[in-house]
Amino acid sequence: MISYLCRSSHTTMTKSTITIDVQMDENRVPESINWSASETTAKHQQRAKAIMLSIWDGTDKAALRIDLWTKDMMVDEMADFFYQTMMTMADTYGRATKHNQMVNDLKKFAGEFYNKFRTQQLNENKAS
Repeated sequence: MISYLCRSSHTTMTKSTITIDVQMDENRVPESINWSASETTAKHQQRAKAIMLSIWDGTDKAALRIDLWTKDMMVDEMADFFYQTMMTMADTYGRATKHNQMVNDLKKFAGEFYNKFRTQQLNENKAS
């Protein structure tokens, strides 16, 4: 469970809680991932096939990560997930730093990554 506090323009703070439930098989491989958030209009937990959670530890200057995906996550879905994640990471970095050239470089890399994946998939499908 993840909780965070948000400070508005006023002095009041609100709290939101994000809960991630992972059902695993006997080998600890995720079979299902469900999540919910207190600050959402969704009434029920939402299903997910994969999550990437990154947390910055400012004390140790280290990124802590949790990467999970379910057994039924297809390779093409993983490529889409990575492409979209890289694109949104670029947007987030841009909002935080205003380093537009770096944002463009990351988005260009994401596009090249995805195009290479599609070419590889086509070649593998032709070979089989």
